[in-house]
Amino acid sequence: MVKIRLTRLGAHKRPFYRVVVADSRARRDGPFIEILGTYDPLKEPSEVKIDIEKAKIWLQHGAQPTDKVKKLMQRAGL
Repeated sequence: MVKIRLTRLGAHKRPFYRVVVADSRARRDGPFIEILGTYDPLKEPSEVKIDIEKAKIWLQHGAQPTDKVKKLMQRAGL
């Protein structure tokens, strides 16, 4: 199954995330299929940038977003 989820980047105690499409069996920071956007929780307010068109295509093909990504997509306007 293909999932839309977050992968962590950034330094210790300075998280930064990418929203990626990845196989559900792959590890969190492992190989991914495509990058859809970014999420920066440290900015005030937190910054979410997601390519809505790419996300719609992946959702139509059956990709399942995680709970956190689903909330981020709603904030981004999907």
